[in-house]
Amino acid sequence: MSPSSTPSVQAPVQLEMRGSVALIRLCRPSKRNALNDGLILALRDLFQNLPKEARAAVIHGEGEHFCAGLDLSELQERDAGEGVHHSRLWHSALECIEKGTVPVVAALHGAVVGGGLELASACHIRVADESTFFALPEGTRGIFVGGGGSVRIPKLIGVARMTDMMLTGRVHDAVSGERIGLAQYLVPTGSSLDKALELATRIATNAPLTNYALMHALPRIAEQPADHGLFTEALISSIAQSAPEAKARVRAFLEGKAAKVQKA
Repeated sequence: MSPSSTPSVQAPVQLEMRGSVALIRLCRPSKRNALNDGLILALRDLFQNLPKEARAAVIHGEGEHFCAGLDLSELQERDAGEGVHHSRLWHSALECIEKGTVPVVAALHGAVVGGGLELASACHIRVADESTFFALPEGTRGIFVGGGGSVRIPKLIGVARMTDMMLTGRVHDAVSGERIGLAQYLVPTGSSLDKALELATRIATNAPLTNYALMHALPRIAEQPADHGLFTEALISSIAQSAPEAKARVRAFLEGKAAKVQKA
């Protein structure tokens, strides 16, 4: 290496397009893909600027783990105000995933711990392989979740189960995690990325407006009073079915040209 040259620094997040699927890799394997502000901001910037051809996305981690949580080596002492602003920074970044433009599938393996579980819970579908384990150790470390976990994770598993994980440090393996709702799919070790790509590729063929409605309208409807939810459903349904692509798909079905639903 010449005196003037410097070693290249790997970006914390890398993007690769697989057709219409954006494959997003967390690239801190030596740190078990632990989250720091640089990685969080890189995710925010990437999801705010996805290629126009992207119809779905997959997030996965390089190395042996999806994400082992907050990088404690970069933990700083903050006063209350600074802590609030820092947490809100993470909130805004993860909202770019949850409330972005395309559905996101998380391919989980190894550690899905603390902030890693908060990141996974911001995705729309989670695929765990048999090496996956889930934990929220913040409670035993004298801190509290700050990346949106207290909002998103109880919606997946309930308040009581999240409370148990934080009070006792309980670790759920892949089988238990899938059973209680931390993942929707459980696959053999080493195959979560393949399954996630398969799902994302299928999702990418849906009508974009329908995917958008599922991401943005369905969670809101679920939290509305029943009469409000039914009215919102009627509005979204009418908007989605008015899209030209939706009309073409319904017409194909009525003409017997569309594939029928088959037992899996």
